[in-house]
Amino acid sequence: MKHQHKYDANGKQLCCNLEEKINNNTNKQTGCCSSHNEPENHADGDGHNHSETNQSYFQIFLPAIISFVLLVVAIGFDNYFPQTWFTAWVRISWYIVAYLPVGFPVIKEAFESIRNDEFFSEFLLMTIATIGAFAIGEYPEGVAVMLFYAIGEIFQTLAVQRAKKNIKLLLDQRPDTATVIGKGNTISKKASEITIGEIIQLKPGEKLALDGKLLSDTASFNTAALTGESKPDTKQNDDIVLAGMINLNKVVLVEVTTAYTDSKLSKILEMVQEATAKKAPTELFIRKFAKIYTPIVVFLAIAICLIPMLFIENYVFSDWLYRALIFLVISCPCALVISIPLGYFGGIGAASNNGILFKGSSFLDIMAAIQVVVMDKTGTLTKGVFKVQKVEVVDITEADLVKFTAALETKSTHPVGAAIIEYAKGSEKNVVVTDVEEIAGHGLKGKVDGNEILAGNIKLMKKFNISYDVEIDNTPFTIIVIAINQKYAGYFLIADEIKEDAKQTIESLHRINVKTVMLSGDKQAVVDAVAKELNIDQAYGDLLPENKVEKVEELKLQNLKIAFVGDGVNDAPVVALADAGIAMGGLGSDATIETADIVIQNDQPHKIFTAINIGKQTKKIVYQNIGLAFAVKAIVLSLGAGGLATMWEAVFADVGVAMLAILNAIRIQRMKF
Repeated sequence: MKHQHKYDANGKQLCCNLEEKINNNTNKQTGCCSSHNEPENHADGDGHNHSETNQSYFQIFLPAIISFVLLVVAIGFDNYFPQTWFTAWVRISWYIVAYLPVGFPVIKEAFESIRNDEFFSEFLLMTIATIGAFAIGEYPEGVAVMLFYAIGEIFQTLAVQRAKKNIKLLLDQRPDTATVIGKGNTISKKASEITIGEIIQLKPGEKLALDGKLLSDTASFNTAALTGESKPDTKQNDDIVLAGMINLNKVVLVEVTTAYTDSKLSKILEMVQEATAKKAPTELFIRKFAKIYTPIVVFLAIAICLIPMLFIENYVFSDWLYRALIFLVISCPCALVISIPLGYFGGIGAASNNGILFKGSSFLDIMAAIQVVVMDKTGTLTKGVFKVQKVEVVDITEADLVKFTAALETKSTHPVGAAIIEYAKGSEKNVVVTDVEEIAGHGLKGKVDGNEILAGNIKLMKKFNISYDVEIDNTPFTIIVIAINQKYAGYFLIADEIKEDAKQTIESLHRINVKTVMLSGDKQAVVDAVAKELNIDQAYGDLLPENKVEKVEELKLQNLKIAFVGDGVNDAPVVALADAGIAMGGLGSDATIETADIVIQNDQPHKIFTAINIGKQTKKIVYQNIGLAFAVKAIVLSLGAGGLATMWEAVFADVGVAMLAILNAIRIQRMKF
């Protein structure tokens, strides 16, 4: 992703511009039925003026309340308690006053749209229909249509704002200022002015403003803003901590390692911003459809009004005009053009709330259709860290074997040795180690407290003619065999630890008929053992990056929709080849956010299933809305053209269906994934 940005004097580009864009996306003065010259400006409202304001609910609803009260009173005077004075110009004036609070803003929007060369807007349709109703004396219906339309717009505004809630919360995760340790004292400083190398003092309850390195011995952080997980995350000295994390228990010091605009949170905010602009094919189709559909129904309405005069003897203009006006009200595709983007926007928001970042609504559709999930083993299904899984001893206590071996391994830099040292938990300290020799490709030889220790692979035992348990030869995992004073003393079984939720992930994917494939550079025996434990469908080991590409290409030849889950960097060719590239643990690398289509912000593989589930639920809601809107409009359009529907049915077909679709669209934000 290459971007050109503008910065203000304080360097506050990303947060300010993102908030501005989110608001501007809903401030466009064009109708949802109109054509668009700037498609990138339709992230969520698609033209409706659903801007966020500081108004209270009472202020938002006040025009509609005034109109409703006046309308109800007028209908009462007309039908239930007639007044002699409520006739002629008084009656007309009353209905006009009832109309203006809700009608004037729409008429104004209609003129704005025409001035911007967007003639066929929803606002123009509603203006023609309601003024036409007044022209033929249907005052209550004219006011009612505009009133219910206005109420629908209010609920659409509230729905859009609710859908944007998760993104707005992200904007609030990074404070504008931070406490910096200066020369012997602390000063409050703008976050955008803090430079790399400066030290931030973070008090309990405060949010970190920039990425950095923890200088304190230990600290506990709430990482929910970044990972979607509320569970505290304990960090040790020299661990990386990220902007947006909340310090939980004590004052800690953090050395800044990343500039303000380059932090992980900045990249996440930028990614979410761009996601709202990347449309799914369904959204793009509906927008194109509306641009063609709207002018067609306008001309059909004219035809309904005028053509019957050529064929009908007792043609009454006002009757056919009324039918045409009903047809216009029904025809507006507002339910489609608003609820569909809102459904996708809600899906992106729900995913973000679960620690999953989609780079566009198109990937929600792709994930909904995934048939095969291809996973890298290390870092995706396993933790990528060697751990001692088992210790076997012969004629020695486990404590002594661990102590002697760990002491010898302190003289090595091999990661397997580090696993044994970690397992020893300090018991290797205060032990005398001498005469250490590293035998290339075999292991270590040395003296520990005067005992000759051999620690290495089977080849080391064979080299020194030491007999050992032959069962070890059949173990696929890494084995460190130990001999003490030329006698076999036991072994350490060391393996990459499988993540806690890996098995649950595979089971969940199988439950929704998604096939699982594992690819790894590890030896085939290790890969087979992991695949067997997790019940993975197919597993391939001993693979180089180009071999992984070949395996994915084989699956692509079967016309399968494929998601590849890896680190997003080393597996870049496979990520590019897959229909959806998913980066696991995306906070660990800047490049993962750049490379992948979807970023899982923590290391939980179960989020793969969650991402697919959110995609499926989003698509289901979108298709439900399309079906509802088309079905109801088709029925009422037919009734309206035949003179069997009134303006009240027209209101339901337009505003009622739109509101039902919107309520359906925001359901995804309440779902538990």
